[in-house]
Amino acid sequence: MQKVFFISDHHFGHKHIIDFETRPFANVEEMDMYMIKSWNSVVGKEDKVFHLGDFSFLNHEKTQAIVKQLNGYKHIILGNHDRGRTRSWWLDVGFDEVSEHPIIYKDFFFLTHEPMYMNKHMPFVNVHGHIHGQKYEGKNYFNVCVEHWDYKPLTFEQIRDSVVASEEQ
Repeated sequence: MQKVFFISDHHFGHKHIIDFETRPFANVEEMDMYMIKSWNSVVGKEDKVFHLGDFSFLNHEKTQAIVKQLNGYKHIILGNHDRGRTRSWWLDVGFDEVSEHPIIYKDFFFLTHEPMYMNKHMPFVNVHGHIHGQKYEGKNYFNVCVEHWDYKPLTFEQIRDSVVASEEQ
């Protein structure tokens, strides 16, 4: 059975992110290899992954080589560091779908790169990236940046169950 996953902010090839976010890697090559391995440890060939932006700082050829190694059907929602490249560039490196705007998933989850304004009375959840190690308070936000999840994509069920648990508290 196909699973659906969510993740953001890999920053493949971005050596400065190691220091910016205190990532536990000696260099960018070690980081990139670990992130590919982590992705494939949970995502199967038939699964779907929503990547919520800031995927790669590498050139076309190197980004394409990474995308080819990653399991699953890959849908990217462009992040602030991705938007300098065209939709066709992202499709050509191997993404199956490219979104330039947020997506509403299962009529309840807003998938975005940057967190969006959500007042506490809204019944929706914003699944987002962009803020890396930080977290917004409240049941309306779910941060899927790699730093929070050992660089592994999360299943829809993990997110849904976490949201339900936070509402029960």
